[in-house]
Amino acid sequence: MTAAATHPHFTALYSDHHSWLHRWLCVKLGNASDAADLAQDTFTRILGRADLAALHEPRAFLTTVAKGVLVNWYQRQALERAYLEALAALPEPATLSPEQRMLILETLHQIDAMLDALPPKVKQAFLMAQLDGVGYADIAEHLGLSLITIKRYMKQAFLQCLLMLEDAA
Repeated sequence: MTAAATHPHFTALYSDHHSWLHRWLCVKLGNASDAADLAQDTFTRILGRADLAALHEPRAFLTTVAKGVLVNWYQRQALERAYLEALAALPEPATLSPEQRMLILETLHQIDAMLDALPPKVKQAFLMAQLDGVGYADIAEHLGLSLITIKRYMKQAFLQCLLMLEDAA
């Protein structure tokens, strides 16, 4: 039995509002194909929720969920563009196979998701240390925090990295 079959409220919400959501996303994106994908992603995200029967404003609810899906989509697009630009800057012999590109993109998306799971200050401290090479003491000064707090932040970020690696294995 499918999840939709067990949730008649989901089925009703989908049939009543899918076309409207698709049109709304079309206006936002200017692209019917991407709008169709994101409309499906929006409904996938709410599949199985028990509170759908209590919705008084279904379009407002769908708009809120769709905006989150849209933000994630824009972030993925920006990440992929940055990767492709970096790839284009490589000398010709260093180009990668399509399989290698997909693996790298998948890894970048996992890293992006891992970073998004961190609290903002932890993420900022981690990126300053890892990408900019800033020392912990300088990070503490820049963020107006104690050195011990930065060390705790870094431990938290590294633990999140380890969890990501365990999930990938």
